[in-house]
Amino acid sequence: MSSHRLSKKRRYIVWGVTGVAVIAGAGIAAQTSMAATTWPAQKTFTGRAFDACTAPSLAAMKAWNTGFYGAAAVYVGGKNRGCAQPNLTASWVKSVSAQGWKLIPLYVGAQPPCQTSANPERLTAATAASLGASDAKDAVAKASALGMKAGSAIYLDMEPYDTTDKACNDAVLTYVRAFTKGLRDKTYRAGYYGFTSSSAKAVATATNKTDLPGNLWYALWDGKNTTTSDWPWGKTQYTDHSRAHQYMVNSKETRGGHTITVDRDAWDAPVAITG
Repeated sequence: MSSHRLSKKRRYIVWGVTGVAVIAGAGIAAQTSMAATTWPAQKTFTGRAFDACTAPSLAAMKAWNTGFYGAAAVYVGGKNRGCAQPNLTASWVKSVSAQGWKLIPLYVGAQPPCQTSANPERLTAATAASLGASDAKDAVAKASALGMKAGSAIYLDMEPYDTTDKACNDAVLTYVRAFTKGLRDKTYRAGYYGFTSSSAKAVATATNKTDLPGNLWYALWDGKNTTTSDWPWGKTQYTDHSRAHQYMVNSKETRGGHTITVDRDAWDAPVAITG
């Protein structure tokens, strides 16, 4: 995400080649193959969120708790996670939640075989299903250890790739389906972060919707704080509090004496359950 996993320069190279409410069941209708079990009520945040490479300190989170942002995305795991997370502990999650913050777990899993950037973990057609399942298991373990309970949403980060490469795209969708199913089998909601030009488009426009994530966080850096007016796909897709929009990146902001470079997000989707 912007400079968070790939540097801004490298991300453009990749591109070149390729209010709060708790609502029971919101967004579930958009998801297929949900386990037939009793799901915890979904915690939905609607408002402005930010994501930063490293989870900020407790002091910074307190200073930033001005009402401009109400939620923060945090990188809970994944072999392709780009930054160390010295602050991100169960104690930190508990403390910032007590401050009123809503948290958005983000997992940087395996990346496409046709992506040009270097990644510690890259999927192939042969490994896509098994990696998706094992990464989902790891994502749930990481989120749970931080105090993010069953019913929470976990968002899989998929960076840009050439979706016109059918073999590559098919492998990515196999991985995403396995990851999604793995989350749901553990009663965690599935979310997905991707780009409107590639990775998000692949999921949103897939003919077969089986086991695809029910919540879509789309990167479209147009500066518009909305999840509706610039939504590029069908109006009936990802409704009922299932959309988020990363609309600005690398925004250096200072609040209460603490400066953080963040990406801005318009949010109307599930978040972590931490209470």
